[in-house]
Amino acid sequence: MINRLKGKFAIITGATSGIGKELAYQLADAGAHLLLTGRRKDRLEDISHDITHRTGVQVFTSAFDISNLQECKDFYQEFSDHPVDILVNNAGLAAGLDPVQTAAIDDWEQMIDTNIKGLIYMTRLFLPGMLARNEGHILNVSSIAGHESYPSGSIYCATKHAVHAFTRSLKMDVGHTDIRVGLVSPGAVETEFSMVRFKGDRKKADSVYSGIEPLTAGDIAEIILFMLNRPPHVNILDTFVVPTAQSSGTIIHRKG
Repeated sequence: MINRLKGKFAIITGATSGIGKELAYQLADAGAHLLLTGRRKDRLEDISHDITHRTGVQVFTSAFDISNLQECKDFYQEFSDHPVDILVNNAGLAAGLDPVQTAAIDDWEQMIDTNIKGLIYMTRLFLPGMLARNEGHILNVSSIAGHESYPSGSIYCATKHAVHAFTRSLKMDVGHTDIRVGLVSPGAVETEFSMVRFKGDRKKADSVYSGIEPLTAGDIAEIILFMLNRPPHVNILDTFVVPTAQSSGTIIHRKG
């Protein structure tokens, strides 16, 4: 397979764990230089040192809150001299699994601020540079929840539907250019996702994947890498991927 990623400069948000972290390693192995963001500075530094030692690519890190517009602007100003070839908007979370009538509004605000606002802030800041060069690739990490809703997932599903709609509109807005836009929509992936959703309750988190072989962060990172590495005339708009045991957001065949 032709490697079209060597020497490219890629931003990955939410790179401290899960899909973002795995993608950082896979992009580095392909020879791409990285700018990794997240809120946990120590993790970013550990990942950066490990990747640099293993591959020799350039790795920059920046720890900040992506839901804060001013912090996003400060980040952009710090790295605006680096032409960004790839922006992977990966940062996102689910908080709680409660029906509308009892859900915590703080959880709703956290999901809206991170999953929607953080993604559109980063896109708005780095897109003009891509337009000026008439090249670039923006890939947004969504979810099966961006295609269908399920009980007690109202706001999380709403945020991912928003990501889906934003991505399609973005593609239309840059359709006259050579910039590519894509979306990946995974089903059940075993990462820190459920631990965050259930606020550290290991038993509840483990039950999400009980009786199935879920997708891994590496599975999704590999798909993203494939999407990013297509020839310039190929734009994969979305990939909707689930584990074999999953048929929809709520239909999962569990063994045992």
